Amino acid sequence: MEAVSILAINFGVICACMFVLWLLSIPLKDVSFIDSFWAIGFIVMAGSTYLIADGSAARSALLLAVTAVWGLRLGGYLFWRWRKEGADKRYVALLNKAPGNVHLFSLTKVFGLQAILLWVVSLPVQLGQVAAEPAALGWLAWIGTALAAIGIIFESVGDWQLAKFKSDPASEGQVMDKGLWRYTRHPNYFGDACVWWGLFLIAAETTPGLFSVIGPAVLTYLLVKWSGVPLLERKLKRSRPGYEEYVRRTSGFIPMPPKKLKDA
Repeated sequence: MEAVSILAINFGVICACMFVLWLLSIPLKDVSFIDSFWAIGFIVMAGSTYLIADGSAARSALLLAVTAVWGLRLGGYLFWRWRKEGADKRYVALLNKAPGNVHLFSLTKVFGLQAILLWVVSLPVQLGQVAAEPAALGWLAWIGTALAAIGIIFESVGDWQLAKFKSDPASEGQVMDKGLWRYTRHPNYFGDACVWWGLFLIAAETTPGLFSVIGPAVLTYLLVKWSGVPLLERKLKRSRPGYEEYVRRTSGFIPMPPKKLKDA
């Protein structure tokens, strides 16, 4: 099946999923669970492509497997966090500003927008399964697999460390700067980026897969410049007295040794 047809079918699949989830959000009066489906949605994209594409069996299986391991771990964690903490304040604030009908607003600005972004970011696991040649996995695919594995481990450890920190009453109002958070302010986002650049490298051994570079590029931009770091840090700077100093000494994305600050 041609790449254009696969992309079109997958776009219809993810839009249908988001529409069903939107319908579910109406009686729940909460859209926060969309974050957990953001991770699961990538498995849907990889799985749908696996069923309809005629690409290399080895590459398709590897792309699906890596996506499934990453997506199930992250999706499960975000679902647990939603059930534990309740509605995400970011979404509550967004919907409170909705002009007109709040449900139609959430359909377009939450579910519709995420459907488009998810489809674009998942291009490596779609286009990487199109070509039958090369049939065997090469050194670039194994480098990509290693990078994705590092990303999954990095993100998982970072999430575990933060969850443990937040569960301690003594941490109330404090800044998490231990473990991986000592070297980057956002180990979870860095891990995400590693996973998707790794998936791109697996896909890039094929000609169609080369064009999927837009996927990890868009994700990295979203994390660093749009919905990830900027939104979270604006909130933390207001609510955590020591966060400004933490920003000055700690890398914003790529893990690096903390800077030594001069005494005022």
